[in-house]
Amino acid sequence: MPVLECAVHWARPADEPEMRALLDDRERERYDRFMRPEDKARFVTGRHLARTVLADATGLPPRGIRFTTDCPHCGGTHGKPRLPGSDLDFSLSHSGDRVVLVLVEGAEAGVDVERHSDREIDRLAEMVLTAPEREALAAMADRKRGFHIYWSRKEALLKATGHGLAAPMTSIHVSAPDDPPEVVAWEGEAAVAPVRLADLDPGPGYAAAVAVLTARPLKITELRC
Repeated sequence: MPVLECAVHWARPADEPEMRALLDDRERERYDRFMRPEDKARFVTGRHLARTVLADATGLPPRGIRFTTDCPHCGGTHGKPRLPGSDLDFSLSHSGDRVVLVLVEGAEAGVDVERHSDREIDRLAEMVLTAPEREALAAMADRKRGFHIYWSRKEALLKATGHGLAAPMTSIHVSAPDDPPEVVAWEGEAAVAPVRLADLDPGPGYAAAVAVLTARPLKITELRC
């Protein structure tokens, strides 16, 4: 079975005039609603990264690229950005000083990056992890790292399907953080198969994962801006 090329692009948040110039009217309105400079920077960096990467992949001018955000499940406008009329799929995520985009052709993809934080892991684990996952987490020396690996794998998967956090993470059982990433079991209406999961390299203090709805093995290339 041929491998599926999966390009992962990393960037640091910035907020430059030439980046804002690529925003369309709706994106500009969203940008203006952000109150904190760091939120503005992460948003505009994500959109700039998407347009420049897609321009390189398609030959289209960055200024001519327009996205749709239709939800495939309810028809709302809160879905992940897509490039109409293209077989390319991409997904964006950001956390802290990391912005990441994954690009694949011919399959649905999702990506997530999470900065390790002092979340109430025990409380959140009840809402995010299955019973076997909570047992595995309890045995880990670095529970903060383990929890965020679980979280990033599951959120990447739900972004690939388009459900986002509307579907329960507790319905998904993924492999333990130090094991090769895979979906062990998935219950409920949101479940899909086949799926490929892979952990990424976001650097110290972060966890990141990509999910692609395919049976083909992934060839992942991580690129730093």
